[in-house]
Amino acid sequence: MAKKIKVTQTGSHIGRTDDQRATLIGLGLNKRHRSRELEDTPSVRGMINKVRHLVRVDDDKAA
Repeated sequence: MAKKIKVTQTGSHIGRTDDQRATLIGLGLNKRHRSRELEDTPSVRGMINKVRHLVRVDDDKAA
């Protein structure tokens, strides 16, 4: 079973660049305080790194 991480959007996309908005949408986030559980893969980690100032990441402790 793949490890999961919980990503929560904490910052607004308003006033951000188009690529940062697209990255949030790619992560499945579109409004503040929404969360998604995603597989912990290098591509997801790269997307999170790009918008790290707009999201909070909680690692799954069960894995």
